[in-house]
Amino acid sequence: MPATKLRTHRVDKPWGRHTLFPGFPDPAPDAEPVGEVWFQEPGNSAPDLLIKYLFTDEKLSVQVHPDDEQAHARGLPRGKDECWTILTAEPDSTIALGTKEPVDRDTLRAAALDGSIEGLLDWKPVKAGDFYYSASGTIHAIGAGITLIEVQQNSETTYRLYDYGRPRELHLDDGIAVADPVPYEPITAPGEVEPGRTILVEGPKFVLERWRGGREVALPEGATAWLVPITGEGEVAGVPFRAGECVTVTGSERVETGEGADLLFAYPGTTRL
Repeated sequence: MPATKLRTHRVDKPWGRHTLFPGFPDPAPDAEPVGEVWFQEPGNSAPDLLIKYLFTDEKLSVQVHPDDEQAHARGLPRGKDECWTILTAEPDSTIALGTKEPVDRDTLRAAALDGSIEGLLDWKPVKAGDFYYSASGTIHAIGAGITLIEVQQNSETTYRLYDYGRPRELHLDDGIAVADPVPYEPITAPGEVEPGRTILVEGPKFVLERWRGGREVALPEGATAWLVPITGEGEVAGVPFRAGECVTVTGSERVETGEGADLLFAYPGTTRL
């Protein structure tokens, strides 16, 4: 089909919230907090990318993901590069990316065990409109009070190094083996390439664009793109969409939008269309 609206899958998390974001119904006050909403295709397909919203009321674990080569060595389909578009953030919200200075693996292990790993990380203040790319191997932790959209390689292989005393499994051996405990270096992206079109990511695993309004889409045969409306509404190939939804697109189509629409457009690859 030229366009398919994806179903949503809500994920309870101990760090999640009861007040989500416009477009998403809040969970009942006595229900478990919702931390993530995934957009999934029907059936058991496993496409290259996965789109999520995250809603944080507490810090996520300090964690790291393997790259493709490390994942393949474990029999997994792919590693996990990911990126975050910040929609809302409390004034004191932060995200940890990388370490303040290079750290050897013995020191990293000891710090994960005694909790001092928090002090080794580079905690960056964040605000609405910020964008970060977290490559596989980057030690990271998303802080409290944030709503964001995550675009990632479709993998849920997460190695927790530290979880603030929560009763969840840690993965120190695997995590330390794949971690690159060095200061974070932001990716270089082209930025605005024409009015209303900004390239946020251009490889190595996917391309992510941000649009103000609609435009023509021309995808190679067999390729799929993900359209994520942040605000506003529109239509593509006869499929209506609005903020809080996600639509996959194939082939050549015109994305039509209403006034004030703000969209993310993601697809696998290394270069823009």
